[in-house]
Amino acid sequence: MTTFPRSPRILKGGLVLIDPVSAAVQRIIVLQYNPDSLSRTLQVQAVGEGADRSQALRLKGPPVETLKLDAEIDVTDQLELPDERQNRVAVELGLHPQLAALETIVYPSSAQVLANNQLAQSGTLEIAPMEAPLTIFVWSKTRILPVRVTEFSVTEEAFDPNLNPIRAKVSLGMRVLNVNDLGFAHKGGNLFMAYFQQKEQLAAKIASGGFGALGIGGIP
Repeated sequence: MTTFPRSPRILKGGLVLIDPVSAAVQRIIVLQYNPDSLSRTLQVQAVGEGADRSQALRLKGPPVETLKLDAEIDVTDQLELPDERQNRVAVELGLHPQLAALETIVYPSSAQVLANNQLAQSGTLEIAPMEAPLTIFVWSKTRILPVRVTEFSVTEEAFDPNLNPIRAKVSLGMRVLNVNDLGFAHKGGNLFMAYFQQKEQLAAKIASGGFGALGIGGIP
């Protein structure tokens, strides 16, 4: 790491888990290394192929946006200084804590599972699905997105003598949750609208091109 005083501070991407009701922050997961790439796909929400001609240009709502990334995590450097206090967890457990923090995003809490089991044992006929924390994907101040993790895979690439993973790659697929999913009153809906409006503001900063660049004098 450079010690040059004017070197830029590198921001990290990450995930923030918040309570869906109170919006209290439950956990912040900072990616150790920023992924080399972030894949984004926008699925247009048009009215449909079979719609009346008058509906051809109409949109039902914001596009469904999906994100994919591969994040690498590594504790091999920490193992080189095993006596330092902050490295003792890595020496004892390797990457298990970091992987568990990511994996529990897609698990309900064990308390919820046990509570629902007790309801089932008591004869409750209808048990509501368990609600997870709201996951916020943060990729700079221009992208703060409510998401649902839809794909999760881990490739453990190296192990210590106790078979603790010490280097791994985590692949995440996420679907951005918009106001059609959460509603306008929900904290996630508010975050999506801020992202939506900021996108319009960013687009307005780009000057419109000219017909000459397209090789035409205008629209016939």
